[in-house]
Amino acid sequence: MKKTVVIIPALNEERSIGRVIGDIPRDLVTEIVVVNNGSTDSTAQVASDSGATVVEEERRGYGQACLTGISYIKNSSYLPDIIVFLDGDYSDYPQEMKDLISPITEEGYDLVIGSRTIGERQRRALLPQALVGNYIATRLIKLLYRADFTDLGPFRAIRYDKLLSLGMRDRTFGWTVEMQVKAAKKGFRCTEVPVSYRKRIGTSKITGTISGSVMAGVKITWMIFRQLFS
Repeated sequence: MKKTVVIIPALNEERSIGRVIGDIPRDLVTEIVVVNNGSTDSTAQVASDSGATVVEEERRGYGQACLTGISYIKNSSYLPDIIVFLDGDYSDYPQEMKDLISPITEEGYDLVIGSRTIGERQRRALLPQALVGNYIATRLIKLLYRADFTDLGPFRAIRYDKLLSLGMRDRTFGWTVEMQVKAAKKGFRCTEVPVSYRKRIGTSKITGTISGSVMAGVKITWMIFRQLFS
């Protein structure tokens, strides 16, 4: 059985993180790593009590938290085969992790994106600005990099060695699109599986406000075009 580690960036998710960890199929994973990204609530304590390894990262940023999780794994006593990224807000369905991993373990894929746009989702779980942003971003990726995605969803699985080869750098919300564009440029075998999606617990740090949505859109578009010249 391949060793799978789950990385969960978390900022003030005390109400949801225990549910997320509790729904992860334990027979599939070697370790669950929650990166506590400067939370001011009890996120870290709840995560630890729920059986996760908690890594502290005071520097705010989704990508920064993911990079810190990867750094922790690099320094661990074992090497995983697969890394799964999952949000801590309980919008994803962790019990669907087997569907996400299977294309890697059974079909030889390198990167699998859990697509919320082709899966079942609660009404208004994805806000209009997120749907529009996803559509524009994935169309640009297809046009510029010949890679066919329908979502930039955070619930994803990737081979550990392939992840390291990408040289991920983004420290904010350009992380997901950076991974997909770099994977396309390197010719990785990429695919998507439909995943379920529900309204998150709490307010989104990105699409929950107009300013956050605008900043995310600008950053994602900039990241897509930037990779043409790197």
